[in-house]
Amino acid sequence: MDDVLLDHAHCEKKAASTAMNLIFRYQDKLPLMVPLSRLAREELAHFELVLGHLHKRGIAFGRQEPSPYAAELMAIVRREEPLRLVDTLLCCAMIEARSCERMQRLAEALVGHDDELAALYDGLLASEARHHASYLDLIRALELVDESTLQARLAEVAAHEAKVIADAPVQARMHAAHAGSNSTNA
Repeated sequence: MDDVLLDHAHCEKKAASTAMNLIFRYQDKLPLMVPLSRLAREELAHFELVLGHLHKRGIAFGRQEPSPYAAELMAIVRREEPLRLVDTLLCCAMIEARSCERMQRLAEALVGHDDELAALYDGLLASEARHHASYLDLIRALELVDESTLQARLAEVAAHEAKVIADAPVQARMHAAHAGSNSTNA
């Protein structure tokens, strides 16, 4: 669990960074500004929360080799705009959905073994689900594609994401394959 908790801190930090990077890259897209700013602040609050749990456990926050999940997921992003923005937001939505799934599994598995961490993960579930929906809502607010195109591309990204997870190494990370699990559910 120490490795998972450390990875979780890095994931929260990266999620905040991603939101901020989108604000800078797409500063001409006003509908992105406030929602992504709020999301970045919430992700940083989660980062601080996880840092607190690391500190309580005597685990130093430091570098950790990340899983290949995000980089491999982002390989599906098309290069031309506005499709690049659509795909980036869809990938962010998938990452949040996968985080929600993993946090739910962790919360359930930790009950009775580590109730403090079970409560942490249970408490973050609603935020992760909301973040998933927020990224989809941003695509809709920008009106870059119609709903049927959005749903079709979401299905393509989800299929790609399922393959990324299925092919991921088994390791103690938030976004990695786990021995004995059905890793195709997001």
